[in-house]
Amino acid sequence: MRTTEQPVLRDIVLIGGGHSHVGVLKRFAMNPVPGVRLTLICRDTHTPYSGMLPGYVAGHYSYDDVHIDLSKLAEYAGARFYRDEAIGIDRSRKRVHCRNRPDVPYDLLSINIGSSPRVRDVTGASEFAVPVKPINGFNNRWLGLLARLENHQGPMTVAIVGAGAGGVELALAMQFRLRKELAKRGDDAGELHFHLFDAATELLPTHNPKVREQFARKLKQRGIRVHLGSPVVKVEAQRLTTEAGDSLAVDEVLWVTRAGGPRWLEDTGLALDEGNFLRVRDTLQVENDDAIFAAGDIANVTNHPREKAGVFAVRQGRPLADNLRRAALGQAPKPFHPQKKWLALISTGDKYAVASRGEFAHAGRLVWRWKDWIDRRFMKKFTDLPAMEESATLPDTSAAQSKEEAAQAISAVAMRCGGCGAKVGSTVLSRALGELKPIERDDIIVGLHAPDDAAVLRVPPGKAVVHTVDFFRAFIDDPYIFGRVAANHSLGDIFAMGAEAQSATAVATVPYGIESKVEDVVFQMMSGAVDVLNEAGCALVGGHTGEGKELALGFAVNGLIDPDQIMSKGGLRAGDALILTKPIGTGTLFAAHARLAAKGRWIDSALASMMQSNQSAAACLRRYGSQACTDVTGFGLLGHLVEMTRPSGVDAELDLTAIPVLPGAEETAAAGILSSLQPANIRLRRGIREQERWIKHPRYPLIFDPQTAGGLLASVPAHKAEACVAELKSLGYPHTAIIGRILPQGEAIEPIILRA
Repeated sequence: MRTTEQPVLRDIVLIGGGHSHVGVLKRFAMNPVPGVRLTLICRDTHTPYSGMLPGYVAGHYSYDDVHIDLSKLAEYAGARFYRDEAIGIDRSRKRVHCRNRPDVPYDLLSINIGSSPRVRDVTGASEFAVPVKPINGFNNRWLGLLARLENHQGPMTVAIVGAGAGGVELALAMQFRLRKELAKRGDDAGELHFHLFDAATELLPTHNPKVREQFARKLKQRGIRVHLGSPVVKVEAQRLTTEAGDSLAVDEVLWVTRAGGPRWLEDTGLALDEGNFLRVRDTLQVENDDAIFAAGDIANVTNHPREKAGVFAVRQGRPLADNLRRAALGQAPKPFHPQKKWLALISTGDKYAVASRGEFAHAGRLVWRWKDWIDRRFMKKFTDLPAMEESATLPDTSAAQSKEEAAQAISAVAMRCGGCGAKVGSTVLSRALGELKPIERDDIIVGLHAPDDAAVLRVPPGKAVVHTVDFFRAFIDDPYIFGRVAANHSLGDIFAMGAEAQSATAVATVPYGIESKVEDVVFQMMSGAVDVLNEAGCALVGGHTGEGKELALGFAVNGLIDPDQIMSKGGLRAGDALILTKPIGTGTLFAAHARLAAKGRWIDSALASMMQSNQSAAACLRRYGSQACTDVTGFGLLGHLVEMTRPSGVDAELDLTAIPVLPGAEETAAAGILSSLQPANIRLRRGIREQERWIKHPRYPLIFDPQTAGGLLASVPAHKAEACVAELKSLGYPHTAIIGRILPQGEAIEPIILRA
């Protein structure tokens, strides 16, 4: 993460990863505002560039060619990236409601979430039509549709509702792609039929007659039937009906019209037009709330109405960033006037395009090459990110809105005496923790429900206490997700022993800052942690929070276990099968993330794995007779396996090809991007027989990769292994694999044998 010595004074929250907001992130990355922090809330890690989507559908571009990696861009901008969906705004408290996490406070808010087809306005459309917008979810819908069409046998009819530029482009691109796929498998492309419907009486009504004529001719040449002045009034399974009563049997219906804003905006009290779009002034501020901005499709600039096109969202990025900057510094935003004429380059799917601007029109393959050059240049701005120079500066309080805030900011970075242990103030803590609801257990005599100098726990008869502690600094800038991972990691040792988690005591370090910002970080982080602890039946009973330069969190966890049912590292038995429940690779992936060298979807996969509890897996392994288990963490897979072989008095054979690996981990390791702990772990290579034979194997560096919240490494009797793996997969551990076997101890001093 990019860190700064500047205390946070103002939070700008961006809802949505649309074209305007990627421009805001880039501009703030190149010219950050001291004391101003950006947070991006978006449900998708990769956002598509609408100008290249038709080319992607036609098969001319790959997924990565047309998608901007928001995780990487946010990291580059020093912004927090919260992968979630906004579902409401509390303007009185300045909070954004999210679907799966605590509310996110803001000082300034910007909305760039695009629009969605109003399919509910037409009977059956929401059930039987595939909406093209919002474009951030288009890829999954397109891949599903493509799979259905590719597997279709016999004649196939596709209807597209909407004959504007978007609908026409999509129809031509889809037809080109599907004809190509049919030709590959030797089917007759003549059995593929496309129909284009619109209530309007003209194609592309916002473009000049020359452009409309070009596309009318192209659609006719390609055999796409056009039904103008024919509003669709009903969609059923494999049937579409127009207002005139015409009925068409169809296999698929795509919806590219009647867009509007999401329904949750209606509950915000913000100024909306009849389409549920936000009414904004020339400054891009919502008409009735100066603290909220909007851009792109979701915004209706009332003095300058324009069609919903990506070109306007792109060009609003710069004025939006500038006005957010001004507002954060207490300055008046400036008006923005969009151009009256704009260039549109509309493709036909077959590397041919039409240029449209005012009354100008021109078409040809050269126009497509021009469009391709423009689009690739645009994407390069957000994929080729120049290295940023870090600079240390004195505290800058220009974003402070009061003398009290400025004083807090200066105090936040001033040298602390340390006499108070750098503790966070009690008022801040009580407010932050007051909303948390940790579970209560009957065996907790004194805990958070009745705070005292220490927690008091009861140990039931016949049980022994298992105790462990873990602590580490944040490796992502989302405190809620970090809290979940930290708690999950800390519980890992308890579950690996076969124990039940009883209680946890937290130790946290939070960065210096003004009280309101520190309070929110503590609340977000501990909310994530408590969610995980509660799911595990583990009561949070106390803790300590101090100030420091970096966010960090750890837990001392107590568990309860039957002394006769312990799974230990020394329980490996010759003949057992070796099982791993989660893929490895978190160390190299997050090292790459810090260097902007990891794809956002790789980080998503890693975080999903790290947030998955080992509780059910441990219970399953125990049911199948496991007596040896450990969680794979800092020492890496090899280090933990060596740890197990020594007390067990056995050797182990490890199959490199069978080891489950997180997406992207082989690529980042091959690029030489490794965790800072890797060199220490590699010293354990002396435990491998003939290790020089395996140095060039792509999985070799990953067996030393340190893991955070990794899976369980366990042995089970060989005859039960397949059934155990099948049950683990059914419990939600899809990557579980048998990765080796336990051997009697040989004469060689090296306990590990590799094979592939």
